[in-house]
Amino acid sequence: MKVKKIGIVSLSSGILGEDFVSHEVKIGIERLKKYGIEVEFLPNSTKGIEFLKNNPKARAKDLIDAFKDDSIDMILCAIGGDDTYRLLPYLFENNELEMAVKQKIFLGFSDTTMNHFMLNKVGIKTFYGQAFLPDVCELSKEMLPYSKHFFEELINNGEIKEIYSSDVWYNEREDFSQKAIGISMEEHYNRGFELIRGNAKFEGKILGGCLDSIFDIFDNSRYEDTVYLCQKYNLFPSLDEWKNKILLLETSEERPKPELFRKMILKLEEYGIFDVVSGLIIGKPQNEEYYEEYKQILLDEIKNKDLSIVYNINVGHSTPRCIIPFGVNAKVDIERQIIEFKE
Repeated sequence: MKVKKIGIVSLSSGILGEDFVSHEVKIGIERLKKYGIEVEFLPNSTKGIEFLKNNPKARAKDLIDAFKDDSIDMILCAIGGDDTYRLLPYLFENNELEMAVKQKIFLGFSDTTMNHFMLNKVGIKTFYGQAFLPDVCELSKEMLPYSKHFFEELINNGEIKEIYSSDVWYNEREDFSQKAIGISMEEHYNRGFELIRGNAKFEGKILGGCLDSIFDIFDNSRYEDTVYLCQKYNLFPSLDEWKNKILLLETSEERPKPELFRKMILKLEEYGIFDVVSGLIIGKPQNEEYYEEYKQILLDEIKNKDLSIVYNINVGHSTPRCIIPFGVNAKVDIERQIIEFKE
């Protein structure tokens, strides 16, 4: 299935509508048009940070309208943020989302983790790992080659067959101004997928996302009503639903300190998730900060010593990024340095 039309939504931050990213947006639109893709910004997606912060209902409406519009093949998130959980009442109170959805491509990462869980609840398979501003609008002369490979596979075929490790990783950009247009990112050798415990081969359907967002489901440190709303609408799957799945975890651009990373892993340990999933895959930390510390915490705090843990997947907040299908059977083979997906 070749994508003909993309609908862009802002389900978390409203940064897409701000003037200071207009040069990035222009680059992204031009790239999508070169693929022959029609681009539609859903009506509320470009109304800016302040409006969208105060109007979660408007964000929810865009998502519902994007699913209802049969001309849109693919829903692409503009970027992440930190409060998309606030869409829950407007999507679930009267089954609004369930009545609107049909299977189409949905791609996003970071805080969008919450939206992936929402769509998982209503039986929609989604794709995790890239977004419009961070990837399609990349300021280098081209999209980053590894990221571009998976984006093109998705828009040309409507699926991802396999992922492999990137040869390189990049230092995160600090300058996103017009002066940075055409400037390449500093690259480093990447060491490949790393098996840090368990069997080199395991399988299951993948689900998960940004650990910081998942932690918010259990903890009110960021917002006082996150736990209440996520529990009210049963956002996080039950242990029964996690059985034999593969859990994906990756950390945010906040680069959580090891003590916070430990706290977040312990919360999931307490929930019991590591006793029921078939394996755990972990995204590369941004800029490889706390690379060894995170690894040691996983080994120290996850009590299930038989659980396969694969580290250093190029997904999430470290560039470049692959795209991981959720809800499709995945076969992990670390000896071959590959994860294969079959419907």
